[in-house]
Amino acid sequence: MATNTEYLQVTTTIDSEEQAQKLAQQIVERRLAACAQVVGPIISTYYWKGQVESAREWMCIAKTTQMKYPALEDAILRLHPYETPEVLATPIVAGSNAYLDWIAKELEIGTEPSE
Repeated sequence: MATNTEYLQVTTTIDSEEQAQKLAQQIVERRLAACAQVVGPIISTYYWKGQVESAREWMCIAKTTQMKYPALEDAILRLHPYETPEVLATPIVAGSNAYLDWIAKELEIGTEPSE
């Protein structure tokens, strides 16, 4: 088991399964995440412009590295339809060496293609 905070799990939520899958596809194709999973639907309850809102959303969970995070965040913010999308990075403090090595390998293989 590796203990290293070089790796991150980055989450965002989006209002349709189709958009979540499209976002996941784009960030993986650009080698900003080695893997992106879509989970949902979920119900999110939050304050927005002074009111409590609830919405059905899908969560996109990306596995990446600290080095790739700035470009991943930028891509999510550019591709996301929300005015203020959730983009949260959580350090992966432990994990299997094989899986963490796989993340690193996949993110080193290519560079972000131009749009």
